[in-house]
Amino acid sequence: MSATRFDITGIGNAIVDYLLPTNDDFLNRHDMPKGAMSLIDADTATKLTAAMAGGVTASGGSVANSCAVAAALGARAAFLGKVGADEMGEVFRREIGAHGVHYATPPLTAAIPTARCLILVTPDGQRTMNTYLGAGGEFALHDLDETVIAASAVTYLEGYLFDPPAAQTAFTEAAKMARAAGRQTALSLSDAFCVDRHRDGFRRLIAEGVDILFANEAEVCSLYQSSDFAVAAYQAAQDVKLAVLTRSENGSLIIRGGERAIIPAVPVQVVDTTGAGDAYAAGFLAAYTRGASLADAGALGAKAAALAISRMGARPPAEELKALV
Repeated sequence: MSATRFDITGIGNAIVDYLLPTNDDFLNRHDMPKGAMSLIDADTATKLTAAMAGGVTASGGSVANSCAVAAALGARAAFLGKVGADEMGEVFRREIGAHGVHYATPPLTAAIPTARCLILVTPDGQRTMNTYLGAGGEFALHDLDETVIAASAVTYLEGYLFDPPAAQTAFTEAAKMARAAGRQTALSLSDAFCVDRHRDGFRRLIAEGVDILFANEAEVCSLYQSSDFAVAAYQAAQDVKLAVLTRSENGSLIIRGGERAIIPAVPVQVVDTTGAGDAYAAGFLAAYTRGASLADAGALGAKAAALAISRMGARPPAEELKALV
């Protein structure tokens, strides 16, 4: 993919993550569906933050994580997402820049705090997320940078950001901008619960302008309302040029037309599944935009995901990621 300034431009929630190891009793006491992402309001975010004393803070957001990991793998990455004009917003801006990701979205002028994601990790490595969208949910059409999108081989859209109607409009327009420039658009479905909320909207977006679909088994089955992964995978392959479907310890399936690649998972001791899909997408896109085969792109994705789940947090150390390429 020649004549591009960026390999990947991500559009998603600009979030500061707060991670805490916990147990199932804590989840039950706070009525949290294990393994899901739930949207919460500012008051709930404040109360949960207090209850989660002793956690670790880091800049995050699903596609922002992918951009940071991809940059460590040698990709040229940019990110579009909204933060507040506050200390957390500066933390996000400073940290994503330190990962080598171009980030120039101006902060929100309204008095709305930067988004945060409160992540509870149980001993089995499952992560349960409670997200206050804050300023991140205010991303809108005027925040799109057409110059950056047109100069990017792939514009990568985050399903988690699909909740606010203004962001849905921005996604549709971003896909149009990418297509007009002869570029590709990728979409991550992000979460099966997210798909349940927006199935029709995702299907419309996919039909109108998505070239590459990233989804795990639960997400793609939810999208096509099928309990049979093979059926859902077949339907996805009919709707997009490239379907990248992950299956946890069962590896991943990549389909492009009549071409199929089955990628085994990399065996690893699971510590925290936060960011596994983000890291896989980063590895895949970093290799894919360099012209790698589907098998090689999937293999790099699998290695990056293994690094992510072998430690706490969504972003493996840059030096470990660099050793993969």
